[in-house]
Amino acid sequence: MVGLPHFLIVSAILFSIGVFIMITRRHGIMMLMGLELILNAANLNLIAFSRYVETGIRGQTFAIFVIILAAAEAAIALAIILSIYTHSAKINLDELTSMKE
Repeated sequence: MVGLPHFLIVSAILFSIGVFIMITRRHGIMMLMGLELILNAANLNLIAFSRYVETGIRGQTFAIFVIILAAAEAAIALAIILSIYTHSAKINLDELTSMKE
């Protein structure tokens, strides 16, 4: 039987992988992937708690809002990264110096 602790463990693993990617990778798209893993871990927590706690529907509603915000964030961030790439032909965020000026 799969219970709440199983969902929390999977969520903690997803969150840890996302934080690891955000800290170690400086590639723009990889950082976006790490952020998406962190948001998906939060969604998994919301859905799991809405399933195993009596007031059930609120977690699902918050998860839908997080998915909508993640989609908007991904669209805007990819547009920014593509714009940076067309101007400097680099995606590595450590190599960009034009934004510092």
